[in-house]
Amino acid sequence: MRKVPGVERPDWKDRAEEAGFKFHTMYGEPYWDETTAYAFSLEEIETRLEDPSTALHAMAREAVACVVEDEAAMHRLGIPGPHMDFVAESWRTGEAELYGRMDLAYDGTGPAKLLEYNADTPTSLYETGHFQWDWLEGAREAGLIPAGSDQLNRLQEALTERFAEICAPGEDVHFAAIEGVEEDYANVETLAYAARDAGLGAHFVPVNAIGIDPTGRLVDGEERIIGTLFKLYPWEDFLRDEEAAALATSGTRFLEPPWKALVSNKGLLAVMWEMFEGHPNLLPAFFADELADGSAAWDRAVAAGHFARGKVTKPIFSREGAGVRIEGSDGTAIEASRDVSYDAHPRLVQAYAPLPEMDGFRPVMGTWIVGETCVALGIREDRSRITQDLSRFKPHYIEP
Repeated sequence: MRKVPGVERPDWKDRAEEAGFKFHTMYGEPYWDETTAYAFSLEEIETRLEDPSTALHAMAREAVACVVEDEAAMHRLGIPGPHMDFVAESWRTGEAELYGRMDLAYDGTGPAKLLEYNADTPTSLYETGHFQWDWLEGAREAGLIPAGSDQLNRLQEALTERFAEICAPGEDVHFAAIEGVEEDYANVETLAYAARDAGLGAHFVPVNAIGIDPTGRLVDGEERIIGTLFKLYPWEDFLRDEEAAALATSGTRFLEPPWKALVSNKGLLAVMWEMFEGHPNLLPAFFADELADGSAAWDRAVAAGHFARGKVTKPIFSREGAGVRIEGSDGTAIEASRDVSYDAHPRLVQAYAPLPEMDGFRPVMGTWIVGETCVALGIREDRSRITQDLSRFKPHYIEP
């Protein structure tokens, strides 16, 4: 892995505006940034990022299979008691999943390390699947990168195939997001395009416009019954909504299914370490409130040197780096998020895997899972050690 300068297309802003990619610059700072790109070898992509991500997803599924059979484990992961059966039954009945994004620390040498897995409401779909590929084609044509360069990126095709696989021909799917948030709308519109390409109907509905009709069915603002709903709204909030009891009996099929509340929960990282302790792509992770009485697994991790560079604490529910605190091995703070909006949730303690510093920025690898397979890579970088909502998106390519 290396960072390559001189790959910016002179017309990229015009192309972004024409494509409706309006949030390429936010608050005067670039969000999309192609002044540099990350280059990889094919072997590196396949064996260090793609294959391990697919394997990590399979491990996450194994962890879910254990958690849903144990109410105490469900409680550890913050699933509200009244909805445990709803979550568990969605797994037992094999409700289909759509996609997710893993965030990995990778420095080009050792194994990639799983930092967290947003398998419920991951964003940056458009940037990864569309505009990043547009950059690749334009940069090749302009001679900015070698002819024959490729990309780990069949995200849009894989989403279309997945919709065709899990939905009936001609089925209507509602896509919900918070109204007025441009980035969220771009994500659900990207998914809607994939659904339409799969021969499905696609309708947008603002989250706050979803209602319940007299028969208990979910309906949109035009009183149409919502048979299948993709919601860019996290399960941890949906299950705590005042009308949450209606979800299980509504007859609506949800994408992502309720069991994804477990996979997108950072507490699952602790469960995965319990199940696969020592796996090269995992970091030791523990529930903070369970360490006070001692832990043999914690002692083993400390003795093995996993915490020699420090530790990270974060809420089991959070987004965009909120609530993350990085401490050195002596307990002093290295960096902490100013966003405390998730701090009421239980916290996870994870071994610190520093992101590599390249040209003053620290990249995090975002590998995309569609179905059960890794299909794409998107990279975000920041001067901070904590990747946040305004961290820059960087394109990548595979050298021929």
